[in-house]
Amino acid sequence: MNRKACDEKAEILFPAPSPPLTVLCPQRWPGCTPQSLAAVRRALIDNYAQYHIFHNNIKFHNHVTHRALAIYALGGSGPVIEAFYREDIKIQRAAFVSPNPITAQNFLDHLGDENYYEAYTNFFIKTIEEKGASATLNEFIFSEKYNFQPGRDTESQPRMLCRFIDGVTHPLIHCGHSVEFGLKGMLAEGLALTAMHIAHAPDFLPQSMFVAQPNDGIGTMMNDFASLAFDGQSSAMPLKALSGEDTHAFTILARVLKDPSLASKGPRHFAGLYRDTLVAHGQRICEYIQGWTIDLSKPGEIERKMEECIWTSSVIYALGGWRNGFTPDFFFMHMVTSSIFLPSLVAYLSPRAQVLLLRAYLSNAVAWFVARGRPSLDFKSFFESTSTVPNPPNSSVVSPVEGITAQDAQTSNPFLPLIQSSIIHPNNHHPKIQRAFAHFSAIYGTRPKGYFAGTELDGAEELDGSLFVRAAVLTADYMGWVREGEEERNWAFDGFYV
Repeated sequence: MNRKACDEKAEILFPAPSPPLTVLCPQRWPGCTPQSLAAVRRALIDNYAQYHIFHNNIKFHNHVTHRALAIYALGGSGPVIEAFYREDIKIQRAAFVSPNPITAQNFLDHLGDENYYEAYTNFFIKTIEEKGASATLNEFIFSEKYNFQPGRDTESQPRMLCRFIDGVTHPLIHCGHSVEFGLKGMLAEGLALTAMHIAHAPDFLPQSMFVAQPNDGIGTMMNDFASLAFDGQSSAMPLKALSGEDTHAFTILARVLKDPSLASKGPRHFAGLYRDTLVAHGQRICEYIQGWTIDLSKPGEIERKMEECIWTSSVIYALGGWRNGFTPDFFFMHMVTSSIFLPSLVAYLSPRAQVLLLRAYLSNAVAWFVARGRPSLDFKSFFESTSTVPNPPNSSVVSPVEGITAQDAQTSNPFLPLIQSSIIHPNNHHPKIQRAFAHFSAIYGTRPKGYFAGTELDGAEELDGSLFVRAAVLTADYMGWVREGEEERNWAFDGFYV
């Protein structure tokens, strides 16, 4: 293919980002311009043409486009997108041609081999062109065919859903960006990245998950997800279960916290930690997740269960990191930044695949919770001790209106200074997690205290929608208000083993 044809192909694969699919998907912040659009597309196309999906030989991920898209979605300017892209590509590894093409016949032969990333990407580009994004996702991640096949031994099973959530959920995150922003090229990259990962522990996400269950909607190809955008309901409208038979994700978390067999064996280095946790506890974790009820015969069930996943990840990060002070765990942070993509992914999936996605997602979040030491969750201390008001350094405002304090005038919308600072924070994950918390605050921020009463998780009745702004403030304070003159700090890697 000549250079002109390659350029034309890239233009098609990475068009202008599309609008949000539903009211539950992240909305664009104001500030997008022709210059920022041009900058983000240049980053997407250049990365596709020039760089491998891993920036080193131990499978550390290339996610330069994730920061570029986060800044774009937050209204960041073209020069900011371009400057961070130039910085981020300094550590990237050059792309290279795979030894052989990937076809339907040899698809399983090279799973886990990073030398075939280019070939898998080309395979998925062609498949998406032929079948469409939705059908490709449903088939290659969620079908039984691409997870378990008769006649294959345990080690050679494809298990694509396990690979999809491996690598601290980066395959899910990459595919999540693709469906949120309508980027076919990025979906092909994300599916190829999935194929590069390993399926650990045969008892984790077992074959029984893929067997049809009553009320799972397996025969239905459309459901009522996104109906909130059309039927006049508010996204803040309570979506509690319609009967007492529902088991909440918080109840699963409570049971995991109380299980002595899941207790930590002491401090661990993070290398190999996830794999070792799945080998030791994967079957037990999945048994707990099977107790999490998802009944598609109930209206609003997918929205409700998706919300439970989002709250659970945010609680693990914020409450799990709270010990009379805050420690933002690197791995818990990824549970939050991946959960923002659940609404966009769900919108592309059949009801059966939606259930599998949510079960796999919660399984992964719980596995990381166990791997990092199962920190206790002190709701009362957290809500008594944390603030909903950011306090950036070197800032002072005089209130122009009687009755409004200087502090309220300074942060009349607390997320504005948080987002403004995060856009140009040197750490590439900072704008991603703040974008997630801002979105969750927008759709779930009005949940009142007591909304989560009735689960088995001790103290959850103290929880309310201010969780997201509190977590965002704690994150900004810990990581440093660099734009405002503070030193940059990094995420914590030590875990919670005491």
